[in-house]
Amino acid sequence: MMFLIAVIAGLTSIYCLTIASFAWEDIAFGLAIATALVAIYRRTLLPPNLPEAGRVIHMTVYMPVLIWMLLVDILKGTWQVATYVIGFEKLDHPGIVKIPLGEHGRTGVGMVSLFLTISPGSFLVDIDWEERWMLVHYIDASNPARLRRHVERYYRLWEYESEPSEGGSDDADRDLGRRFPDA
Repeated sequence: MMFLIAVIAGLTSIYCLTIASFAWEDIAFGLAIATALVAIYRRTLLPPNLPEAGRVIHMTVYMPVLIWMLLVDILKGTWQVATYVIGFEKLDHPGIVKIPLGEHGRTGVGMVSLFLTISPGSFLVDIDWEERWMLVHYIDASNPARLRRHVERYYRLWEYESEPSEGGSDDADRDLGRRFPDA
């Protein structure tokens, strides 16, 4: 039910922003349109199993924080890449960092890897679901432990509760051989 309320509120907000008016009449009309659209297209718009209220509240509260964190990472990454491209800094420590998946579910891993790839200076190279780790290339991989902590911050903001994993190891510092010396 909480998810339905959030969807209707979101559609109403989009309607009001589109017409650039938050008068009570416009809000009421937008609410009526949103409710009608959700009633008509519920099976298409909404998943068959709606998320629980705690997850909806978590996402509503932490989404602005997550968006802010992603925006800051994009700006920092853009600045960092620009300083390397222009020649202000020397590219000393690019590399691939092995990041453990731990007990995080597939949705959380997918979203976090998307967040990492959106920000300039890092991108997802590979995910190994059996071994439970992902490889991420960073333009500055001089401090892998700091980068792993940063990725874990994204998980804490995105995931309400960890989805059950399929097991495996979360040993991040296991030797990957010559192929990935910075991991």
